[in-house]
Amino acid sequence: MTFGITAFGAYVPRLRLSRQAIATAHRWMTGGPPRATGHRAFCSWDEDSVTMAVEAARDALAGAAGRHAVVSSLTLASTTLPYADFSNAGQVAAALDLDPSIRADDRTGSQRAATTALIDAFTQARDGTLIVAADRPRAQPASPLEQICGAGAASVILGGGDVIARLVGAASVNATFADHFRPADLPYDYVWEERWIRDEGFGKIVPQAVAAALASAGLTIGDIRYFVMPSTIRGAAVSVARTLGFKGEIADALDADCGHTGTAHALLMLGAVLEVAAAGDRILLVGFGQGADALVLEASGRTPAMAGARGVAAVLADRLATDDYLRMLSFYGEIRLDWGMRGEKNDKPALTEAYRTSRQLAAFKAGHCPACGAVQFPQLAYCVTPGCGASARDFGQVSLADVPADLMTFTADWLSYHPSPPLHVGFVQFNNGARLMMEVVDVPVGALEVGMALRMVCRIKQTDTARGFRRYFWKATPVALPG
Repeated sequence: MTFGITAFGAYVPRLRLSRQAIATAHRWMTGGPPRATGHRAFCSWDEDSVTMAVEAARDALAGAAGRHAVVSSLTLASTTLPYADFSNAGQVAAALDLDPSIRADDRTGSQRAATTALIDAFTQARDGTLIVAADRPRAQPASPLEQICGAGAASVILGGGDVIARLVGAASVNATFADHFRPADLPYDYVWEERWIRDEGFGKIVPQAVAAALASAGLTIGDIRYFVMPSTIRGAAVSVARTLGFKGEIADALDADCGHTGTAHALLMLGAVLEVAAAGDRILLVGFGQGADALVLEASGRTPAMAGARGVAAVLADRLATDDYLRMLSFYGEIRLDWGMRGEKNDKPALTEAYRTSRQLAAFKAGHCPACGAVQFPQLAYCVTPGCGASARDFGQVSLADVPADLMTFTADWLSYHPSPPLHVGFVQFNNGARLMMEVVDVPVGALEVGMALRMVCRIKQTDTARGFRRYFWKATPVALPG
């Protein structure tokens, strides 16, 4: 039985900021006419590496018959995890309603954390290995990285059977090459000189890893159809391809409508290639960061869409473009706005209650009454159906996260404090009978309509700004944006 990638998922935030808007905002200090093209993805105020990882993993699991049976372990790769000492991968596993017995671990500290985890997974060859990479790089305003970076996540599931791609060869090279670094107590990367990184880093370290990977596969560079190498340096992939003598196709860097997504970008670019690769096409995937990983993969011709995922092309097309540069700065904590007294909140969490309700809230679990069939959230002590009153001890459990829903009523509240006004809320009717008031996100003002199809997304519900604790929950968003 062939072992390989059996499913792929992707997520890119809907919000896309025009690079021209960024350039225009800094024209006063840079001088000359602003010249910038395309859009960069950025996280809403309630998105982070955990929520993006959940969405990318859900995309990969879309065609899975049962998540508990499919996933045996979860690895989350990121350099922008919200917690330094609290399991981020554990929160992703809880939101996905994975079995508590699975191993969940965080991989961090390098931009190639995802490719290293992928090599490890192929080496171990364990069915049901889920690898998710998610990053929201934070760049200093007016720095070159502000326009280059984006935000996003990608995931793969590995196992035996009908695979999308299999591993042919792999190798790694470790080097204490500081192309950039970010101390644990500082928010921004410090980046060294570009030519040095391109010539001494990519130009010399990557070829070593590639040569070793090709040797392990028994292939030459002429046997490779696609070359995938993310970089924040424009032209770096072309330069390395020239050094390698590569004559095939260099993968799209996804600059036009996304930007560089850090640790996630190698897998995100790989997913875009797997959507178009033919059976037998060989793909050279490189991860760079204090060394290099090189993987030689062979596509089967089975695409992520065939496995049930939306994939890269679909998430890139699902966008909400904006010129509001200050919105991104606010969401990323680069400016402090005066929200008035309504914004003065102390959201200290009750960690005991958070634990007691964790299964219900994390996986959006509703109770199913065996007596009358009512589906209710939150789950109370007894059934809320008049005349029923069955005990919640007898309830079945059903997750609302993947249940289709429609918008019954809605309002746009400009008076209540909200980090992204207006606050859209409304009654959401689920196809299984559940009904509850929910926040509706990622929607332009005036775009909501009664009867609009909705899907659920995992988001940050509240952040304790004094202590840094984040409460995650589910919100509704339109399946498709108007227009």
